[in-house]
Amino acid sequence: MRTREEVSLVQRLITDGLNDCEIERQTGISRGTVRDWRHGKTPRRHRRRHRWEDGASECTACGHGAHLFRQLPVPEYTYLLGVYLGDGCISRTQKGGYVLRLYQDMKYENLIDDWYTAVATVMPHNAVNVISKSGENNCAVVVCYSNSWPCLFPQHGPGRKHERRIVLTEWQQDLVDQDPRPLIAGLIHSDGCRFINPSVKGHKYLRYMFTNASADIRRIFCDACDQLNIPWRQSNPRNISIARREGVQMLDSFIGPKS
Repeated sequence: MRTREEVSLVQRLITDGLNDCEIERQTGISRGTVRDWRHGKTPRRHRRRHRWEDGASECTACGHGAHLFRQLPVPEYTYLLGVYLGDGCISRTQKGGYVLRLYQDMKYENLIDDWYTAVATVMPHNAVNVISKSGENNCAVVVCYSNSWPCLFPQHGPGRKHERRIVLTEWQQDLVDQDPRPLIAGLIHSDGCRFINPSVKGHKYLRYMFTNASADIRRIFCDACDQLNIPWRQSNPRNISIARREGVQMLDSFIGPKS
């Protein structure tokens, strides 16, 4: 029977970024057990619903402990926020719960791994799965069920994102203000691209483009760029372009090509 101290040690090593083999070597706990704990299958007596839980009160919306939003893991949460605003959706299940789905082209394996890690870090005691959908769309879907998703992403609502108001809450903005880079990376990784753009004179130069139908989400992206003094311009109604050398170099320092 595993002790609470062993569970806590493994969870700390997972948070530190060690893989299952490294944790097995350090702790003597089998990789299968480590893998189960990584995906939230810890012994029931050791579980807490969420790392931001306050046992003194309860969230009236989802029934879990009161959320300590400002203690959410940064940068994983703000990165996941950017991905959700771009290519994510929260849906109601037939049983009345909620599921988060993040969609990505299957060719970007590293991005899919990053999205999986972000979800698993923000929701450490819930199973996270990657579903491959080959065929015409050839996409992968990162999936995680939790009643708390609408609390973590209050931008959730009926209809499409560009058809409703999207504004960051005060606590979300506080997390973004700590470091806007993960939010920008999440937005670019979902609804952006980096490409070589030829000029009229034949000179080729790098450019980043962020595309979204929601003016509110474009504003969130531009505000985060402003915090880092990244120059941008709106090239057409849906596209934000970063083409000046200093801006591209700044984005390359923490984003770079998709892979």
